[in-house]
Amino acid sequence: MDMKTSTDSTEVSDALRINGERLWDSLMTLAQIGATEKGGVCRLALTDLDRQGRDLVVGWAKEAGMSVTVDKIGNVFMRREGRNPALPPVMTGSHIDTQPTGGKFDGNYGVLAGLEVIRTLNDLGIETEAPLEVAFWTNEEGSRFVPVMMGSGVFAKAFTLEHAYAATDTEGKKVGEELARIGYIGEEEPGDHPIGSYFETHIEQGPVLEDNDKVIGVVQAVLGIRWYDCTVTGMEAHAGPTPMPLRRDALQVATRLMQEVVALANRHAPHGRGTVGMVHVHPNSRNVIPGRVKFSIDLRNESDAAVDAMDAEIRAYAAALAAETGLGIQIDLVSQYPAQPFEPGCIAAVAKAAEKLGYSSMPAVSGAGHDAVYMARLAPAGMIFIPCKDGISHNEIEDAKPEHITAGCNVLLHAMLERAGVAG
Repeated sequence: MDMKTSTDSTEVSDALRINGERLWDSLMTLAQIGATEKGGVCRLALTDLDRQGRDLVVGWAKEAGMSVTVDKIGNVFMRREGRNPALPPVMTGSHIDTQPTGGKFDGNYGVLAGLEVIRTLNDLGIETEAPLEVAFWTNEEGSRFVPVMMGSGVFAKAFTLEHAYAATDTEGKKVGEELARIGYIGEEEPGDHPIGSYFETHIEQGPVLEDNDKVIGVVQAVLGIRWYDCTVTGMEAHAGPTPMPLRRDALQVATRLMQEVVALANRHAPHGRGTVGMVHVHPNSRNVIPGRVKFSIDLRNESDAAVDAMDAEIRAYAAALAAETGLGIQIDLVSQYPAQPFEPGCIAAVAKAAEKLGYSSMPAVSGAGHDAVYMARLAPAGMIFIPCKDGISHNEIEDAKPEHITAGCNVLLHAMLERAGVAG
């Protein structure tokens, strides 16, 4: 079959495969900008290294014949025109900034997979009905500036451009000033850029796919998150003279509550998550019974209703524990992010592509935030996961198999084509 001349869009689509070696080479080339001795990448948002990474990716896009638009928060949109330019584009993307001890794949894979889709279509002379675009979003990681997912958040009106511009790093440098310095403040108002649908391809950043020996995760949703500070107040006293029945030991009561955080997450399987990651004990002395313990609680689940149920359970347990022990227990909600389900049509497009290509797959959820969370508020959206070695990410040893990198990009190609249509 001559792919360049066939008018059977379904047949053309079924035959398409990306160039996995080219995609891998692009990932390894980008990873040299900010490369670390341990094999990772340190390319923080709006640094000179970020500018070099941006310039490289934009240069590749222009070589592929794409036009480039930059908005006022530095989000970059690289466009391959479709037969009908009036149609909103089918977009894919992610980010190219990294953690201080980041890896080669987090974010970068989603951007370069999109670029490889375009290169493949160019190689085969295939035109789509709707335009295709590849985006990379500013400061997704939030490691130099907060909030996280800054560029996509401003785009989705989750917070203002002025708020983002005023954010400072540890040296007092502001986002607006640094964007100008590296030459990436565009003229387009964030959010004015149309999106027909959005896909994001990403390493899982967890161990589930690898544990289940699956190649593709068909992402259903991003977990809702609630963060709390919990304070248990007892009475510090000397560890020797105070008998056990007469103690008001804040730490022993706190540990019971900590165990309940884990237990209730297990009760809300399979997507319940419960974590205590930070603990402060007062006075933190070897021979003093702890009088006050403050610790963090992180609850997550697939739906807001499920997180509501977990919230109610931990508060009820805390109230019962306080009544039993006589100690004060206070739980304060400090931050929350709603669960974000993805659009059924985009989910189905990913599942269909994986099945058609013969890749093993399973439904998945994302426990981490991604730019796709904000895009899903604006347009139909979906995500594609591939395994990463030992589920490790945000780490210089982050790794993924070349065949999985290729598989995820092939699924992205077919999912985007289903939404964009192939011109006959």
